[in-house]
Amino acid sequence: MGKRLVIALGGNALGNTPEEQLELVKGTAATIVDLVEEGYDVVVGHGNGPQVGMINLAMEFSANNGGNTPAMPFPECGAMTQGYIGYHLQQAIGRELNKRQIKKPVVSVVTQVVVDVNDPAFQKPTKPIGSFYSKEEADRIVAEKGYTFVEDAGRGYRRVVPSPKPCEIVELDVVEKLVEDGNIVITVGGGGIPVYKDDDGYTGVAAVIDKDRASSKLALDLKADMLVILTAVDRVCINFNKPDQKELASISMEEALKYIDEGHFAPGSMLPKVEACLDYVKNTKDGKALITSLKRAKDALAGKTGTIIHS
Repeated sequence: MGKRLVIALGGNALGNTPEEQLELVKGTAATIVDLVEEGYDVVVGHGNGPQVGMINLAMEFSANNGGNTPAMPFPECGAMTQGYIGYHLQQAIGRELNKRQIKKPVVSVVTQVVVDVNDPAFQKPTKPIGSFYSKEEADRIVAEKGYTFVEDAGRGYRRVVPSPKPCEIVELDVVEKLVEDGNIVITVGGGGIPVYKDDDGYTGVAAVIDKDRASSKLALDLKADMLVILTAVDRVCINFNKPDQKELASISMEEALKYIDEGHFAPGSMLPKVEACLDYVKNTKDGKALITSLKRAKDALAGKTGTIIHS
């Protein structure tokens, strides 16, 4: 058995259309197979913010404009994204493995993740999904649907849904067995399909679990050697985009908490990634988490770039 890595991929890195995604996952696949070649056992989590919003919007548009398509509940839209993003990743990783003559199966697991019905996130939706709208368009949709919109980084208005914490990964035992049997496993897609647990089983809920938090939970439960969060930058920075910007090669939990208190990490981008790493590190013995860019993942694991967060 090699060292076990849980890798979290961002949904925005997968593009905005199926065609764009098919092209972009080629680069993702090359990075993942690089790590397989290095001897790592790789488990992949991914985001789905743009994709789940696109599916939800398409279904609603058809239902509201005389189409025969029924309005699709949000958990089902999340399950659809797990299917088609997983399919694209399986294809691309499979081709890359074949190119390098590596025999290794790739599988996606439709994964449910239990959330707490009393999670305060349900009272305050924060997770952006779907397309950007003008103020007028957003106001019209709010009047029609009662959705919640927020202004997103000067780019327009986006719908936000609750983002509860992951409590339990329903298919964990299956994922564990697949990893032990030598498969590359794609799981907790989009953070997992959020479900409530009751005496009879599970029921889906309209929410999006943060994929970094779900991947952190997965890394803990699988006893992974490292959580790797892949994003748009090679290293985490403080004073980001300012003249005194500073890259961080390695920081302790204590330093990370200090930088969070000082407001260095943006709530919609770097903050949840750092917090997910802290969740993982504080609950493991000698655990380390890595934040770096997709293209530099292999270099980062060799210590040439990236930001390591340690206890």
